[in-house]
Amino acid sequence: MPTEEIRVRGTVQGVGFRPTVYRLAKACGLGGDVCNDGEGVLIRVSGSEEAITKFVARLQTECPPLARINQLTRTLYESELKFDHFVISSSVNNAIKTEITPDAATCLQCQQEIFDPFSRFYRYPFTNCTHCGPRLSIIRAIPYDRCNTSMSAFAMCSECGKEYHDVENRRFHAQPIACHVCGPAAWLERADGKSVTASMFSMLDDVDAVCTLLQKGEIVAIKGLGGIHLACDATQESIVQKLRQRKKRYYKPFALMARDVEIIKQYCIVNAKEKELLTSSAAPIVLLQASGTKQLASSVASGQNTLGFMLPYTPLHHLIMRRMNRPIVLTSGNLTDEPQCLNNEEAREKLGKIADYFLFHNREIINRVDDSVVRVLGDKVQTIRRARGYAPASISLPLGFQKVPQILAMGSELKNTFCLLREGKAILSQHLGDLENAAAFNAYQENLNLYLNLFEHQPEIIAIDKHPEYLSSKLGKELAGINQIKLYPVQHHHAHIAACMAENGIPLDSPPILGIALDGLGYGNDGTLWGGEFILANYRKFQRLATLKPVAMIGGEQAIYQPWRNTYAQLLAANLWNDCEQKYTDLEIFNFFRNKPLKLLNQLIEKRINSPPTSSVGRLFDAVAAAIGIYREECSYEGQAAIAMEAIVDVSSLNNDKETLIYPFNFGFLDSIYCIDPRPMWQALLNDLQQQIPQAVIAAKFHQGLANAIVEMVKHLSQENLINQVALTGGVFQNCILLEQVTKRLQTLGIKVLTHSLVPANDGGLSLGQAVIAAAQLIHEH
Repeated sequence: MPTEEIRVRGTVQGVGFRPTVYRLAKACGLGGDVCNDGEGVLIRVSGSEEAITKFVARLQTECPPLARINQLTRTLYESELKFDHFVISSSVNNAIKTEITPDAATCLQCQQEIFDPFSRFYRYPFTNCTHCGPRLSIIRAIPYDRCNTSMSAFAMCSECGKEYHDVENRRFHAQPIACHVCGPAAWLERADGKSVTASMFSMLDDVDAVCTLLQKGEIVAIKGLGGIHLACDATQESIVQKLRQRKKRYYKPFALMARDVEIIKQYCIVNAKEKELLTSSAAPIVLLQASGTKQLASSVASGQNTLGFMLPYTPLHHLIMRRMNRPIVLTSGNLTDEPQCLNNEEAREKLGKIADYFLFHNREIINRVDDSVVRVLGDKVQTIRRARGYAPASISLPLGFQKVPQILAMGSELKNTFCLLREGKAILSQHLGDLENAAAFNAYQENLNLYLNLFEHQPEIIAIDKHPEYLSSKLGKELAGINQIKLYPVQHHHAHIAACMAENGIPLDSPPILGIALDGLGYGNDGTLWGGEFILANYRKFQRLATLKPVAMIGGEQAIYQPWRNTYAQLLAANLWNDCEQKYTDLEIFNFFRNKPLKLLNQLIEKRINSPPTSSVGRLFDAVAAAIGIYREECSYEGQAAIAMEAIVDVSSLNNDKETLIYPFNFGFLDSIYCIDPRPMWQALLNDLQQQIPQAVIAAKFHQGLANAIVEMVKHLSQENLINQVALTGGVFQNCILLEQVTKRLQTLGIKVLTHSLVPANDGGLSLGQAVIAAAQLIHEH
């Protein structure tokens, strides 16, 4: 009887993989054993060759819901081993090469149990099994065993122990298994410190009482899976405004939770793919088109035509939402720009003046994990923020990256993630936020240390962004110096393009493709700020072929939050200010400018005082939005004006090739590369404002005109370079209208278009690009 060793790598720990192996081995009449170790799962089987082959085939087709097999290898033992039966062996500690499973939404079986009065898990807010529950949020070390999680504080009762050791039970080796008797508990507190009991509300328990509090208009801080959220009734304008004022988050859209898809459909259009995402084990926030029979409080997402909805993803949330027939706001429990609060004491201190009540529990959150944000465009999923449910699942790299040494990529300043690269896999951290905030930077360093320890990752190379002032880059330099390892600075937009190439499976040795990287800004090779780039690139090197005409960012960072500064700079750069003073003095925008210190602004530009030139397409969007009266004076977050302008676009004006519905752009040269000049667009836009053309039509003409200009530039460049693939990347391509218009036009020309799906087009995907560029350069050097 032959004996084989079967090595399985991938997401195979803590997901019910070993019981599945056990069940299938018994069904196939095999003897042997299975265990977890640092590389994944190791199986030894003895039986006929036919039975072993059948076993392997069934293992791949009957994989548990949360498992993912990346690699399965079979090795024949030369000498036969004797096994009387099949057993599950203890975990083996050796070099860590396995993966950590993302946190998973409550499965249907657990949902049924928490609402079943005859189940021992009835109304237990921490019910889970091997098909669902906490993973990344509670783990301290690999292998994923209870002793290496925050559940180590809770000794199993005899009933839980019985299920944990029963190989036929779906809770076999479910590390966070717990119940009312032995597990974590939840309780309600008042923010003012006074005592509170569920009997005050005649409710079933403290969790059920939260629903009543929300219905009564209270703001409740809820400790969940990967952090603490703030919740309130999303249909009451005064309550939503109160939350905004207390949290000092005045405009950024709030995330929403609803009990089920049917309630969401009262407020949004939900197609089949969107429903699939909402109900998936990742359970992300899905951006949906707002349109329904009912209206939410207007300040939930002012200036937007989409709403971000999620469904309950833990038993705690299911129990809170059971009697809630309308949506709630469920936003991060933090002070503006700070990371989400994790523990009870921190929440009492920081959220005590925001929340009226706290729902706490005593299971420690080890790793902060924000809610993921996705949307569907056409039939493709776009990831906006990659966190809970997706991170830290690895991304398989294209051909050529299989034997790369360990690399650490530090990511960007904003929307930061970092990336560990080894053995053909990229492990991206969850979304870590904007590092310019001190608390966020501290959390970034804590997470970095945790991942390096969890995965026993010892990088031989560190990749950073070229921007000298990024905190992630400074830390990367410091780590490289201390550990005496090589440092690779990577240009921002090259990293964007490489990330798009990598997730689309472009092999390492492929010929260069054309990348179009449009964003707020990134540090260019010439020391200026880029943000509207056409770049011929492979993984090793790039050549800048074309750009948007650079325009001053008056006041530097101030221009991001005061869009009118960009309008003024654009009009000056287009040499249209004299025309404006003669022909367009009656326009609202010029009355606005009369109250601004224009002489001072002119001096700042002339003397280049805190007014760096940038080719940023993000700032062009801001400029157009301000010109037509959208968030002209001030924005509270980057891109707010651009997002609001996209929301009002007259869709009936799109997909129309009449020149009157497309603003023109010029094409010229700038320092030996091609340049897109928006001057004629501004001339046409001012004329439209004078003729009182509606905002929605002007917004549509701008989107169509920019898309047309981009495609015309690609046509020109493709004649001079062998181009048959174009990668669209950077935060500006999160604009659905621009992305759709450019994609459709390029595909009509027979050009293959690469876009993002697994990682964000924004800076959240940058670390992946940095990692593969460093890997490619290292391979090239050797």
